[in-house]
Amino acid sequence: METVRSITPAQPHRPPHPPGPLLTLVLVAGALLAADASGQERDWSIGVYGGQYYDSEPAGLTQGRANFLNQYIVALTASTTVWRAATYPLALEIDGMIGHQFGVATLQEFAIAPVLRWSGFPWNGVLPTSIRVGPVGYSHTTMVSPLEKSASGEGARNLNFLMMELTFSSPQSRAHEVFVRLHHRCTIYDLINNYGANGQDFLAIGYRRFF
Repeated sequence: METVRSITPAQPHRPPHPPGPLLTLVLVAGALLAADASGQERDWSIGVYGGQYYDSEPAGLTQGRANFLNQYIVALTASTTVWRAATYPLALEIDGMIGHQFGVATLQEFAIAPVLRWSGFPWNGVLPTSIRVGPVGYSHTTMVSPLEKSASGEGARNLNFLMMELTFSSPQSRAHEVFVRLHHRCTIYDLINNYGANGQDFLAIGYRRFF
């Protein structure tokens, strides 16, 4: 008498289960920290920042004369280091930005400037800090903002771009940087035109990643 053999049906092939979002974040963070551990100087960066308009010249912010208005900016910024001093913690960078303004007026801004970075602070072993200053640059807006027009209604889309930053990072992760930026458009004391308008000032907070 022939024995009846049972046949187990073949199991369908299942693709490997993709890692969950938590595991993905852990893997990405591990890769970034591994990159940071190299300790090499990085020449390129990309970042984002957002801020609010205030209605005085840059010094007015520290003197209590600034009023924040309903005008905002979000921007993408990128920079590259073109020179480093051999004996001082000083570097020259080229910084560019593409921004979108909204609130009182909606417009776009494009700017570029050479920027000096000074990072010689005694507490940098605990909290790496630097100051970035770019007093002369070029800024173009897609329209003249009503906040930039003079009493006679005049204004200019092309003005000087000035930026100042205070940056902070971690000793264990210097490739990541947070910063506070003063974003400023001006006529350089009426050198570009004498319309009598202040230009624009934004106080912004941002994040930058070096690579």
